[in-house]
Amino acid sequence: MRELVGSCTRCNKEIYCLDGFFNGVITEEKQFYCFDCDEKISEEEETPQS
Repeated sequence: MRELVGSCTRCNKEIYCLDGFFNGVITEEKQFYCFDCDEKISEEEETPQS
């Protein structure tokens, strides 16, 4: 079963619930991110540009 939950806050990619598993990341601020954008955000936080 595939159910649309929302879209990525950063890239607007549609995020689905696939067979009961959320196919993305929800932040404490209740924002949705796809796995690709979440990975990019994590990398940016680890290596900030000065």
